[in-house]
Amino acid sequence: MSQIEHPKPLFLDELSIGQKFTSASYGISEAEIKEFACRFDPQPFHLDDEAAKSTLFRGLAASGWHTAAVTMRLLVQGGAPLAGGIVGAGSEIEWPYPVRPGDVLHVESEVIEIIPSRSKPNQGIVRMRSETKNQNGKVVQVLTAKLVVPRRS
Repeated sequence: MSQIEHPKPLFLDELSIGQKFTSASYGISEAEIKEFACRFDPQPFHLDDEAAKSTLFRGLAASGWHTAAVTMRLLVQGGAPLAGGIVGAGSEIEWPYPVRPGDVLHVESEVIEIIPSRSKPNQGIVRMRSETKNQNGKVVQVLTAKLVVPRRS
């Protein structure tokens, strides 16, 4: 069994505004879309091909929360190599385009703000904008997150 190679984790002091990261890829199957939806978001447009055709999605679409979960996996596996892990302190999320069976997703992230903490000098907040894109470059999710990142001790 092969191990996933993670990039060296970066501390707050090693990050800069405009710094970019790109994750590995992840393929979404029809079975996975339906399994996730069955457990966590059981709506017809996530579960039934025929029923989904008459909805605003015009076909089977993954739950936005499924897309968010895949995004998190890709970020954790090296798409955002932050020391201390991906620790959220709030976020805004948008799903401009549906994820379909067979889509292959990846995440492109950019550091947009760095805020050293005044009350906790050993850490700070990094605002990161992450676009999850399909194999055609279509943006399927935009996540702007405030992440807690430690400083190097």
